[in-house]
Amino acid sequence: MTIVRSELLQGTLDMLVLKILSLEPLHGWGVSERIQQMSGEVFQVNQGSLYPALRRLKRRGWITSEWRVTENNRRARYYALTAAGRKRLAEERQAWARSSAAIEQILQAAH
Repeated sequence: MTIVRSELLQGTLDMLVLKILSLEPLHGWGVSERIQQMSGEVFQVNQGSLYPALRRLKRRGWITSEWRVTENNRRARYYALTAAGRKRLAEERQAWARSSAAIEQILQAAH
């Protein structure tokens, strides 16, 4: 089976990170792995995109971070969703639903 990796649409990375962190606190590598797994290996987030997104979300108050020891006994920064982040995720999901429905409507239009 050939795996075709897709690029994330601009603006969707923040929403996906918020969703992943709504499930449980994770370190950056864990967030990247979870996105890849949950997307059926379609999306692969590189560190050059992920860590700026995590810093941006933290700066906006949507996530927090703290140093912890990983399951491999290494120190890593773990990220967790805040109440403001949960609210933002709900807003992002509504906007995504509207946008994806509009795109689908255009794609289904007869010639």
